[in-house]
Amino acid sequence: MNERTLCFLTRGNPPQEVLLGCKKVGFGAGKYAGFGGGVEAGETIMTAAIREVAEEAGIQVTSDDLQKVAILNFIFPTNPEWSQRVHVFLAQTWVGEPTESREMRPAWYAISALPFAAMWQDASQWLPLILAGKNILATFVFADDHETVATATFHSLPNLRSAPTTLTKN
Repeated sequence: MNERTLCFLTRGNPPQEVLLGCKKVGFGAGKYAGFGGGVEAGETIMTAAIREVAEEAGIQVTSDDLQKVAILNFIFPTNPEWSQRVHVFLAQTWVGEPTESREMRPAWYAISALPFAAMWQDASQWLPLILAGKNILATFVFADDHETVATATFHSLPNLRSAPTTLTKN
């Protein structure tokens, strides 16, 4: 299964706003999501997350800025090469201002007004949980249309800070 990262920058404590990006190209084009992507050869999950935020939003985060809050498994039975394990992080501190990249157009959204209709269908099930301070492990199995969530399972985790973020892709 492909290892991927996803990062959400938040403002306020507790979070009042979250930075999302509208995906402009590739997998998920036209949908809003956090910032992230694949783990490249020689990278840890943490270094991949840091790189992806910089590439997609022009924001600099460090490992101290990122709090791991979820591991999400996305299973596409009719298109297994799309299946992925996503390591999700939140950041409340960073350096820089969000800027549009070739891949993403960033925009701030109030937590109370997230654009779920323009996101992957699963997002409405897990994003509010992590923004409310929950740590989760979840698995989503998608139907043949690759859009509809056929099944979802959730587990609450006490602390993901100690979950593997040092996995290195060979």
